[in-house]
Amino acid sequence: MKKVNYLGVAISVIGFFTGLLLFYLLAENYMLVVHGKIAGGRPDEALAVMITSSMLGWLGIGASGLWGAVLYGFVTNQEWSWRYGKIAAALQMLAGFFPTIPAKSIDLPAATMPVFIIATILWFGVMYIGKVNRKLLIFLFIAGMAYVLSYVNGVAIISKYQTTTYNDVWKGMYAVVFAVTWFASASWLILSFGVLQRKTFTIPLGIMAAIMSMIGGYTLAVVNIMEVHRFSMFLLAPLVSTGLLIYLCFPGTKKLLTEWESKHYI
Repeated sequence: MKKVNYLGVAISVIGFFTGLLLFYLLAENYMLVVHGKIAGGRPDEALAVMITSSMLGWLGIGASGLWGAVLYGFVTNQEWSWRYGKIAAALQMLAGFFPTIPAKSIDLPAATMPVFIIATILWFGVMYIGKVNRKLLIFLFIAGMAYVLSYVNGVAIISKYQTTTYNDVWKGMYAVVFAVTWFASASWLILSFGVLQRKTFTIPLGIMAAIMSMIGGYTLAVVNIMEVHRFSMFLLAPLVSTGLLIYLCFPGTKKLLTEWESKHYI
């Protein structure tokens, strides 16, 4: 077995146990955060935590199964293994990052932050194994930001839908646009896998993901700005997506995303 394959095996094993760590941390802190939100007078955010922590647990803990497949791939010298490792790491990055937000908002420890940090290191590790060039790495990292931020906006809509009792149009708007932000998040994740596979569908998929994130994100941000009369953090996802949309339309982007050169790790 070559040296780089040993690295892949080590990453896979760590990724597997990272999912189990997430299992423990989410289970331990799940109701603690929910009770904290209710005690702080935010039952709307408590419901959002209940929904999203469960979902992120399914994704992040389930990624341990994917890491098992990746481990098999590295042990048997399968060229696809590092690509699937990238997806497993990305799932655990999201699962480790978002639960820290509601916890810190009520002065509780960011219990799942170690999962996010470990998964981020694993993400860069599999990119190293795949010999991904620097320009492509930067694009994938920014697309990863859009993936996370679009998901966060969807979570915010869960809370906004419950607390908006003074404007039926806005409430209806939250109801019909809610899942669009999560569709955008999922599309950014699929795009990143398509890029590593050099698939031609990545650019149209990216355009679709950007537009969905912009539709949901700008809508949420504009209403929030009207309510609080200051900059809205909900702008981050649509702004990043707008930048990616412009970039995807450049002529040279197709060559970067579908024709990039890489040395096989085997």
